Amino acid sequence: MKNRLVAALLVATAFAGSASAQSTAPYYPPSGFDLTSIDQSVKPGDDFFQYANGKYLDRSAIPADRPTVSRRFEMTDRMEANLHQLLQEASKDVGEQPADNRGKAGAFYYSFLDEPQIERTGIAAIAPELDAIRSATSPALLAALMGQSAYDFYPAIAAPFVDSDLKAPERYAIYVNQSGLGLPDRDYYLKPEFAAQRQAYADYATQLLTLIGWQGPANAAAQAIAFETRLAEDSWDKARLRDLTTQYNPHAPAELAALAPGVDWAALLANAELGDRDRLIVGQPDALTKLAATYAATPLDTLKAWMAFRVADAAAPYLPKAFEEARFNFRDKTLLGQAQMAPRWKRGMRAVAGGDCGVDPASCFGTFNWGVGELYAGRYFPAETKQRIEALVQDIKAAYRNRIEHLDWMGPATRAEALKKLDTYTIKVGYPDTPRDYSKLVIRRDDVVGNVRRSAAADWQFYVDRSKEPVDKGDWGMTPQTNDAYNGSLRDIVFPAGILQAPMFDANADPAYNYGGIGGVIGHELTHGFDDSGRTIDAAGALRDWWTPKDAAEFKRRAKILGDQYAQFEPVPGVHIKPELTMGENIADLGGLTMGLDAYHASLHGAKAPVVDGMTGDQRVFMGWAQAWAGKMTPEAIRNLTTSDPHSYRKYRVNGVVRNIDAWYAAFGVKAGDAMYVPPEKRARIW
Repeated sequence: MKNRLVAALLVATAFAGSASAQSTAPYYPPSGFDLTSIDQSVKPGDDFFQYANGKYLDRSAIPADRPTVSRRFEMTDRMEANLHQLLQEASKDVGEQPADNRGKAGAFYYSFLDEPQIERTGIAAIAPELDAIRSATSPALLAALMGQSAYDFYPAIAAPFVDSDLKAPERYAIYVNQSGLGLPDRDYYLKPEFAAQRQAYADYATQLLTLIGWQGPANAAAQAIAFETRLAEDSWDKARLRDLTTQYNPHAPAELAALAPGVDWAALLANAELGDRDRLIVGQPDALTKLAATYAATPLDTLKAWMAFRVADAAAPYLPKAFEEARFNFRDKTLLGQAQMAPRWKRGMRAVAGGDCGVDPASCFGTFNWGVGELYAGRYFPAETKQRIEALVQDIKAAYRNRIEHLDWMGPATRAEALKKLDTYTIKVGYPDTPRDYSKLVIRRDDVVGNVRRSAAADWQFYVDRSKEPVDKGDWGMTPQTNDAYNGSLRDIVFPAGILQAPMFDANADPAYNYGGIGGVIGHELTHGFDDSGRTIDAAGALRDWWTPKDAAEFKRRAKILGDQYAQFEPVPGVHIKPELTMGENIADLGGLTMGLDAYHASLHGAKAPVVDGMTGDQRVFMGWAQAWAGKMTPEAIRNLTTSDPHSYRKYRVNGVVRNIDAWYAAFGVKAGDAMYVPPEKRARIW
């Protein structure tokens, strides 16, 4: 599993949401836009998202095997088609236990597609975990198994991981954060509107416990879900997890044991291969105290049933058909509204190549993603794309510098620190310079669960082995094939090869299109370094308050204006956007598009922007951002996203942003009385 300040300590904030697309609508040069998507029946000032994308939305149906359709993930479809070709080729005539990366990728893929072998093996594939759980005679022995959660299918109420030390960024630290929830967010356990999902979760637990032959599965499932509900009550919510300053709490292992008695922390850390460490960073101290108390007060049989259910849940994608179908019916159909399971080749491709670790860390557990990424970049990422993106990055950085230099609300002391931090950012494009060494990893053609288990163990060993060394500044937290980007704890901004394609970036399009698309993404990621969470990190990468009290108060006042706007948005009836959860992404979206527009203006060098396809330069920048976000989701998926994800629903990543940028009003003639109109004095102006 990838461990890059996930969850509570996530300094690196991913750009994108989830899902994919199947629309084949054309793109029209020279502007780069799909002009057939514009809905002229809608005024731009009433619903800019609908104006830019309405006809695309009308003609694009959500496919049965996904909970969404979007332009953004037309990119994912193309990338996955390329991965499919790579893996198909690699799986032909592959040996039983290959030695090179291509062979290992092929053997892993073959093992997932070999359904007869999976059915023959049955639940024996997870017998080591189930036997260990059944034979445990004390909570201490189960705590030891929880220590293996980083590299096996076991759950844990608190999970250790490795990342750079937030107050000494030249070295690594061991973090311990709350864990243990199987639903998307604690709201699913605690709020009445999720009663149906909770019942479906209990039914799912009963199904899996029945399939593994657990005694009294229905009662055991009820007790396990009741236990997990108590864990949810003990845990911090995701909005609180955005505050990094409260989550840096160094402790010796003995101090952790005193803080959270009831868990054998020595056994847990020893099985995580961290038993020799004398310093831990505890993320949520009061939560861990409560979680440990709940754990200690829970009957041993309930803890066993919970662990067995969660092992079966984690392993279900690699087990016989009955497990896969049960998992799909709950996790995809009930929670996301997805009508059909994705085809097996696609599930196999994701099992081997991984998903987006920033959006779904579990999608990177037990994969061969870095090995596949090396193969993918070598074939599909041209050097000229890398050069053009690096040039665009410099344009956006220059625009950001100009913004900081001329902010009327920021004082000179804070300004100097902000400029210093901006200059320290490293931009990484396409793929890592240093490939991951998989020479010791054993991949077998006939053992898919073993391949997952061994790949997870190899990943964890990689992080543990380097944790005593100086921080690797060349490290990446996203694979080359990921359709996303992030701003990381190393003060690095990473643009994998997977996101550097149309509609985000089109080398043949008019420049305004790219400044609104990938330029907005670049600005978004830079802004994360100065959002409500990122601004707590200084130019050295350390957790430190470098703002004057006056400037900090003014930043919070301006951010609240934006938050208050987003709190009014209701993506599905009864579910409003949570400004305290989405604040960082909303600030980054506003900053990103603002910087993209500024950089486009600068690129003209004083000349007047040409009119292309009937659109002015500013109109094309705004349309570049809006069409990049074209898409729709099932109501269930929107509810899931709005409840648990820091990204706002895509419509509001357009409408919530443009209404705060003065140039949008001028570009499209938006006036008082239009539905999206915000008076100038009430617009959010931050960067």
